[in-house]
Amino acid sequence: MADQELIEKLRATVGREYGRVNAWDEVNAPMIRHWCEVMGIDNPLYTDPAAARDAGYPDVVAPPAMLQVWGMAGLDLDNFAPGSTDANVFEILKDIEAYGYPGVVAVNSELSFDRYLHVGERLYYRSRIDQISEEKTTALGTGFFVTAIMTYFVEQDDRDDERVGELLFRVFKFKPAERPKAAEPAAAKTDAPKAMRPLPGISDDSRFFWDGCREGKLLIQRCTACRTLQHPPAPVCSTCQSFELDHVQASGQGELYSFVVMHYPEVAPFEHPNPIGLIELDEGVRLVAGLVGVVPDDLKIGQRLQVEFNTFDGRLTLPQFRPVAG
Repeated sequence: MADQELIEKLRATVGREYGRVNAWDEVNAPMIRHWCEVMGIDNPLYTDPAAARDAGYPDVVAPPAMLQVWGMAGLDLDNFAPGSTDANVFEILKDIEAYGYPGVVAVNSELSFDRYLHVGERLYYRSRIDQISEEKTTALGTGFFVTAIMTYFVEQDDRDDERVGELLFRVFKFKPAERPKAAEPAAAKTDAPKAMRPLPGISDDSRFFWDGCREGKLLIQRCTACRTLQHPPAPVCSTCQSFELDHVQASGQGELYSFVVMHYPEVAPFEHPNPIGLIELDEGVRLVAGLVGVVPDDLKIGQRLQVEFNTFDGRLTLPQFRPVAG
């Protein structure tokens, strides 16, 4: 259980806003060209002034995905352009660490763009702590999901600065889970042990799914705020970022959206060839599962499937999908 003092500190941090961070350089063609070369992008709007003018722009424009690049510090950590704030939106991570949560991992990043950026424009961003979750337990360990939002603006001389995009960045600050100690080597046996199916990593966010499988139910996570269904389960809604989640039982019917057939290497205890499908459920969610009762050469995209639950090694129940007759 998290320290109450830490909980109060985290609650007080949500919504905190930080000052501006200035870009080192104006939007410029050389940086755009170098970025496109690295990313393997050949859109003429980004590299050919004539093509950009034909499309109605005064010069080349910057790829939208470069939005974050203009505000980066560079190789030296926190070496931001003059006039930038000294405060860091993720300073709260140091406070969490002081309470015994040393691990950190980036969870996801989402960019949104309002328009193209033009050569010569100068950017800055302002940031805020948008959300901090309650203490969560995952396969990595126990800790807090911290979500920051950076809003980007273009400086304007004769009117209010214009918002041009937003970056959501989420990290997990956690206390690593204790790993089980390695068992003492067993005495040599004449008969090799039977290979068993590996067990999935189960966290507080996904436990309902595996419990449902044992009961013969295909349960799908649902956001109670925007009603979006999502799979695999996550600690936060991927659509509206809400932490308020429950689950619903799916019909178990759907169609084959895509598939692969594993031939080699042959890994025990799986049978080969081993068909694996990406199934689109009738509820609109896709999930990966094994296909049973199929001839690999007869698999067809779009064919109807029905879930069935099979237990392996007396300890693991998996949802697998079988073609619907007819």
